[in-house]
Amino acid sequence: MSKVNITETAFRDAHQSLIATRMKTEEMLPIAGLMDQVGYYSMEVWGGATFDTCLRFLNEDPWERLRKIRNAIKKTKLQMLLRGQNILGYKHYPDDVVREFVKKSVSNGIDIIRIFDAINDIRNIRSALEATIKEGAHAQATVVYTISPAHNVKHYIDTAKQLEDMGASSLCIKDMSGLLLPFEAYHLIKELKSAIRIPIQLHSHYTSGVASMTYLKAIEAGVDTVDCAISPLSMGTSQPATESLVASLKGTEYDTGLDLNLLSKIADYFRPLKDKYLDSGLLDPKLLGVDVNTLIYQVPGGMLSNLVSQLKQQGKSDMLEEVLKEVPRVREDLGYPPLVTPTSQIVGTQAVLNVILGERYKMVPNEIKAYVRGEYGKSVKDVSPDIRAKIIGDEPVIECRPADLLKPALEQYRQEMNAYLEQDEDVLSYALFPQVALNYFKYRQAQKYKIDSTLLNQDEQTHPI
Repeated sequence: MSKVNITETAFRDAHQSLIATRMKTEEMLPIAGLMDQVGYYSMEVWGGATFDTCLRFLNEDPWERLRKIRNAIKKTKLQMLLRGQNILGYKHYPDDVVREFVKKSVSNGIDIIRIFDAINDIRNIRSALEATIKEGAHAQATVVYTISPAHNVKHYIDTAKQLEDMGASSLCIKDMSGLLLPFEAYHLIKELKSAIRIPIQLHSHYTSGVASMTYLKAIEAGVDTVDCAISPLSMGTSQPATESLVASLKGTEYDTGLDLNLLSKIADYFRPLKDKYLDSGLLDPKLLGVDVNTLIYQVPGGMLSNLVSQLKQQGKSDMLEEVLKEVPRVREDLGYPPLVTPTSQIVGTQAVLNVILGERYKMVPNEIKAYVRGEYGKSVKDVSPDIRAKIIGDEPVIECRPADLLKPALEQYRQEMNAYLEQDEDVLSYALFPQVALNYFKYRQAQKYKIDSTLLNQDEQTHPI
């Protein structure tokens, strides 16, 4: 066993998990150069919710963020998270859009693309994986970890083998809820190491309080790389602390070789930033604790926040316990989808409606209907026939890869937003988040010409761009 590698998540998942992805590029760049000296295996800096948040809340161009980070980080590999056929949005996109997005991600500085599908339908991973390989980048295919009668070691091994056969450069076990327990991790990694030849990386969250122990057992079993966050942005719904793991492995056969003194200087930079987020209310202290409900109901931290928010809006906060009990029932009805974007939102909203209305599936959102029709792909277990009939009646269910039904759309997107085009990447921003991107493009033009951006949001004929 050689040294254990560490992927640092501070610039992506750590602040996505703790402060709703609100860290600005200007807050990242001053420390980026020092982080580049550490010797991380990679730094996760892009993808996930960062793209949406840059445009929607920070008035930043996500592509420009990536270019600036790439310019500041010369030696360390840059990594991103991609939702397979969903790219970074919440629906499936045609293959031409997926391929172009991967191409531009790599040309703007990404070295490693971690590709996952919410329900482990590997058909939804194929296009992005093949495009990543074609562009010469590292294609890390992902198995989303969850617990159900249908999700066992055999399922994970079978999926991993298929992903390896598809050409994956490495495999990631994505434990978004912190459900993977230490001895289960040891057994799973051991079995995977016997079954596949590509490197294995483990990603977990500290939500349930077990991730550090899980990492140690996974390391003993031979895992190659683990995801950690610098200590001020670690723990709670984020990842285990980088420094703690480095110290724990120091002097052992798994020694990371990273310098604790250098990591301490980096932590010193992030500590006042964390205090700023706490003072502003963006960082809720509750997110830093252990939530045992994660182990009982398999509800990840972000999903729990959404459930609480939905109930509060309806004046039904007292129904949280009932909703948490309903979530596993809805999951079972739908074939046990893992609770990760977008399925966590789909299952959670249905559970809230079932409880508030006092009747199961009395009201069904369009996303649930689309899921049951097979528009998101095929779950490990089929949707309950009774539930399917109740939700979509005798409508046909899609059996093919859902994206096979989508026509190429890149040129159409280009024509729709051509008036705002300043770089090729703008077409992709618009494809993923049309209205949000348009609002940003208007803001960008207003900044360029030093006018009030509200003028550009009025009637286009009165105020042509």
